[in-house]
Amino acid sequence: MSVTLIAGLGNPGKEYAGTRHNLGFVLVEALAAAEGLKWKNETRFEAAVARWDVRPGVTRLLIKPQTYMNDSGRAVRTLLDFHKVPVEQLIVAYDDLTIDVGCLKVSVRGSAGGHNGVASLLEHVGSGFVRYRLGIGAARPAEMDIKDFVLGKFSPEESTIIEQQLTTFVDGLRLLIDSGPAQAMNSLNRRDRNETDQP
Repeated sequence: MSVTLIAGLGNPGKEYAGTRHNLGFVLVEALAAAEGLKWKNETRFEAAVARWDVRPGVTRLLIKPQTYMNDSGRAVRTLLDFHKVPVEQLIVAYDDLTIDVGCLKVSVRGSAGGHNGVASLLEHVGSGFVRYRLGIGAARPAEMDIKDFVLGKFSPEESTIIEQQLTTFVDGLRLLIDSGPAQAMNSLNRRDRNETDQP
């Protein structure tokens, strides 16, 4: 059986709903809703899981770690081990400060970039997972701490952009799942081709 894990990062609890740091949750919830999937709270994995049986022998598991952002890697590691999934078949969707709101980028390597959820993943599962990075914008007041910014709510204008782009985000994630990171980077990172950083 082929199993792919698609993890959306965020923080559980109503107080974190709608914050910039929960954009990964928003994306996997949108994909699950589009496919008519049901979420199940799997306490043994410390994660909410939606099982997507695409066809016989091909399963995709959408997951929302319930360990809080800073310990996301622990829940993901448990699921990878249980389902015997190699790290290369793990896709992680998360918010990225360095990308404009409404934009996205796919990459397969790099540092944590100050993102505590990604740092936890690198610690627990290592590198090699595919990153689906959703922009939350770097434009924040200079006096505002990064933690306060990412745990803050989107402005009304930003929320409108996210709502308008959500279908595009979901479609891009489908492309990544179905066609792999090379094709997804070629198609989805078009506007970044003039950048000098690595994909």
